Amino acid sequence: MSPAEHPTLRSLLARNDLGLALVSPDDALPEGALDRALRWVHSSDLADPTPFLSEDLALLTTGTQFDDVDGIEGYDAYVGRLAARGVLGLGFGTEVHRTGIPEELAEACAARGMPLFVVPYRTPFIAVARAHAEAIAAQAYARRSWALDAQRALALAALRPRGLDATIAELARRFGTWAGMFDATGAPQISHPADAVARPTLESLAEHVTEVLTRGLEAGQSLTIDDASFMLFTVGRGGHLRGVIALAIDALDPEARSVVTSVIAMAGLALEQSEQLTRSRRRLHTQLLASLQTDDPALARRVLGAIPPAPVVVAIAADAPAGPLADWWERRRADDGVASFVAESADGLVMCVSSGDEALIDEAALRFGIRIGASAPESYAAFSRAHAQALAALRRQTGQGVLRYADAVGTSILGALATDEARLVAESRLAPLRDHDAATGGALELSLRTWLEHDARAEPAAAALGVHRHTLRSRIAQAGAVLGVDLSSFPARAEVWTLLQTARD
Repeated sequence: MSPAEHPTLRSLLARNDLGLALVSPDDALPEGALDRALRWVHSSDLADPTPFLSEDLALLTTGTQFDDVDGIEGYDAYVGRLAARGVLGLGFGTEVHRTGIPEELAEACAARGMPLFVVPYRTPFIAVARAHAEAIAAQAYARRSWALDAQRALALAALRPRGLDATIAELARRFGTWAGMFDATGAPQISHPADAVARPTLESLAEHVTEVLTRGLEAGQSLTIDDASFMLFTVGRGGHLRGVIALAIDALDPEARSVVTSVIAMAGLALEQSEQLTRSRRRLHTQLLASLQTDDPALARRVLGAIPPAPVVVAIAADAPAGPLADWWERRRADDGVASFVAESADGLVMCVSSGDEALIDEAALRFGIRIGASAPESYAAFSRAHAQALAALRRQTGQGVLRYADAVGTSILGALATDEARLVAESRLAPLRDHDAATGGALELSLRTWLEHDARAEPAAAALGVHRHTLRSRIAQAGAVLGVDLSSFPARAEVWTLLQTARD
């Protein structure tokens, strides 16, 4: 991730000017024992210096505390206390208080996996501590220089075409790992390197991102998916989170975090500018929609350059997240090369697509869990009719998914007229007839329906009912009297038939 890693015990032992020598072979130590970040070097001859020590340091001693130690147990207890405190290595200064290193101490260090090294008489302990302090300072300077260089490179990347994409790619290169960007809906938008994260892992990561966005979290989060570590950083604030930047990394030092913070700021600015352009485009599309509803596509064709080839399907989504849905629709248009049009209106989000691509409408309904009304395929000369069909289908759609106009009203004009208001009128007009049947146990409504179904002919209708034709004629006359209509005229019979077809049974 950076040009200089944190100093370790291995790098300290490699200093030729200090003359330090590892007593135990490297391959006899636990894996990584010499490669953990070494915070400091301290010296002490106390029998128990642990109350005065911090974790991840190397301890230097001349061994005076071992004068009264008898047997391996005392040495093992000493090394055990150091290991429990998090000491990474023990340096023994020879020829100061005693010659050589006690064999019991070497055995205890080997048993505990504690690196033990010799500090020769010619090397003062202060020289070892100073050498390590200089290494820490050099590493800190290198990290700051890396951070400044990375920020300059990221700023230049932001000025390129598709600046946000270039910035995320530069971030991935500077950190030497995968970096990605998710939009406000949790959908992955940018991934560098493109195939560095397996699809199942990316899908699981998108689920975590969606949860972060849904809960409105702003702080960075760490998580592990399939043994891969990631950190998530939200872009935006409070109730207006614009997306999430993800890094395949388990931790960041202050310099690395400052680089990520600058990327978050640049991403937020880029997305804000993009949103302003998006809002302007949506206003333009709303005006073009009004033009299309005059059944003349000339203006839309001149402005957009390419509009969906006819015949087109018009769809209207209600109660939908207009911004995320419109963004998703525009991305599908750009990524898949689908000629389409989307605009906001008072009725909802209006989408227009060629009839051959109308599966995109079903995909939108499924992805966002919304209800959509869709028209039959129409030419641009009948765009206003298609829009009215989509709106009619939407009003009849009661659940999630797409309801197409043909499925909503069928091919019957009566089906198209069967609105809630029409049903209410029909039921009110038929109420006297139904009340009469309920009070007398009669069958006037059934007789009237059967008679009309047989084209007002008494013989076949009576046969269907199993009554005499004179009985049927008497029932029809009584039904007309109850309803207050003259059933000898065609308009009256047509109206009653419409009432019977529209009212609920």
